[in-house]
Amino acid sequence: MITVEDARALLFDLVEQQPIEMVPLAQAAGRVLAQDIAATRDQPPFAASSMDGYAVKSSEVEPHAMFKIVGESAAGRRYEGQVGARQAVRIFTGAPVPEGADFVVIQEDTERREDLLTITDNPGAKDNIRPSGVDFKAGTKITSPRLLRPEDLALMAAMNVAVVPVARKPSFALISTGDELVMPGEVPGPDQIIASNTFGLKALLEKAGADVRILPIARDTISSLEAAFGLAQGADLVVTIGGASVGDYDLVSEASTGLGMERSFYKIRMRPGKPLMAGRLGDKPMVGLPGNPVSAMVCGYLFLAPMVFRMLGIEQAVPSFRNAALTAPLTENGPREHYMRAVLDETGIRACDDQDSSLLSVLAHANALLVRDPNDPARAAGEIVRYLPI
Repeated sequence: MITVEDARALLFDLVEQQPIEMVPLAQAAGRVLAQDIAATRDQPPFAASSMDGYAVKSSEVEPHAMFKIVGESAAGRRYEGQVGARQAVRIFTGAPVPEGADFVVIQEDTERREDLLTITDNPGAKDNIRPSGVDFKAGTKITSPRLLRPEDLALMAAMNVAVVPVARKPSFALISTGDELVMPGEVPGPDQIIASNTFGLKALLEKAGADVRILPIARDTISSLEAAFGLAQGADLVVTIGGASVGDYDLVSEASTGLGMERSFYKIRMRPGKPLMAGRLGDKPMVGLPGNPVSAMVCGYLFLAPMVFRMLGIEQAVPSFRNAALTAPLTENGPREHYMRAVLDETGIRACDDQDSSLLSVLAHANALLVRDPNDPARAAGEIVRYLPI
């Protein structure tokens, strides 16, 4: 058995960074920027008013000063003339400041009678003008790689970027295995259960940034597994769920080996999730997950999601662990690293009472995985422990 860190390193060696594709700006949310992009213009492209008011010369601004209103500047329609001595231009927020003016008196500090403007209150020292390029200049870069947020898309739109270079989403093929499984919505036989891992993993991987296909359930025969692998053609990574242990019907290893898989490792010194295997099947990586639902999902958090991040070029591909104080004691841990389902709240973190790896209800209740080192001693309430948010 190998450590979690060693397993992750070997898994990373199996995958490569995805090629770049160009997508319309409107479709770039949640994608990973693959190349730096630069603004094509200044923002704002002209000195603009930050308030509704009147554009005048700053040297003439004082209480009770009077001006003749000679025109108007609105957003998208500037005043074409030049502001002269004792002249004012009506101006609105976002409109270009006319030539000759360098101060905007807000309308609340003025009184207007037809074309005559009077400053009635002290306008203060702020000129209420946004200089050209105060937000960004032509050539200002958004650097890659980065996961594009709504705020990034708004910025790129202002930069006049219409098409965005992003990492192509890696495609994953999920193969659930076992005679005991049927799909949700089907009627299970007396000895059958519903396939659940596939749907939790699909959601987890899509959230990480992958495209995911759910293939038909492979039955407990070599021929059925070989047929399922054939359906996975075109995927960047093949994930099997179940059948990776040592039982008489755990045939994934035999079937994949028969198809020429070069194994990287088998079994990890962790719980849940020990019977995990990985390797290369032809020119594509393959990961064989354990069949217990919690084991499969924990492996998804620790290994599959980081593989997606690595394929997308995200620098921080490894999960970031955090610290919290225990709100209840823990008994000593065994020889394997343990990822315990836990509940984190404002008072600290508490491990769930039942850690059986088949209990999805406990996983759904949890919002963190509490990490125990191998042979970690008993811990008292109040001690600081590591956890991974989920």
